[in-house]
Amino acid sequence: MILFPAIDLYDRKAVRLYKGDYNQMTVYSENPIEIARDFSSCGATHIHMVDLEGAKDGTTPNLSIVEQIAKETDLFVEIGGGIRNMETVEKYLSCGVSRVILGTAAVTDPSFLEKAVANYGKKIAVGADVKDGKIAIKGWLENSAYTLDDFMARLETLGVSNVICTDISKDGAMKGTNRELYRELSRKYSVSITASGGVSDLDDIAALREMELYGAIIGKAYYTGAIDLKEALEVAK
Repeated sequence: MILFPAIDLYDRKAVRLYKGDYNQMTVYSENPIEIARDFSSCGATHIHMVDLEGAKDGTTPNLSIVEQIAKETDLFVEIGGGIRNMETVEKYLSCGVSRVILGTAAVTDPSFLEKAVANYGKKIAVGADVKDGKIAIKGWLENSAYTLDDFMARLETLGVSNVICTDISKDGAMKGTNRELYRELSRKYSVSITASGGVSDLDDIAALREMELYGAIIGKAYYTGAIDLKEALEVAK
């Protein structure tokens, strides 16, 4: 299982939200590139990034930070947050990003998702962010009409190869991840699943690895020191 330590960007800083609430934001570093270098020095091979400003308004205000990390580290960089047209997809891929994650647009603009997958294949992932049983959009501020199962079935039909599934109720809460959710998804669908939200200790990582998930994202637990990244990477293997 691939472990993705995460950097959420806001105002060019590394931050974390609590359950997706922009009013409950903690700034952990004013230098995200240093965080990325630490991930790499601990042995990480991949990094998950989200532009939280982009997620709200569809812009790329932190593009230069993402590009710097892609070019100055050996990390496989995946980025999500506000990617709603082909121009933005191409902008990220041309600056060294390995994979872009479509969130809101994957729900609201099916033709864009289809075109992106047709053009870029495995370089396109989709974020399935679950809130109250529905897929949340626009920086988790709104719920769509899709249930998770409806959405997953649609993604599988379109040929999406990689889905990052976040249980928003667990995100940043440090109370464990939703193991049942990921067990069910891994059993029902053939796409590669990355677990996101609430990965709080090494037991969570071991449990997800035993499900043979593609990946797991570690966020707040790294920043608070609850998980030692070197140990976590060994457990994920």
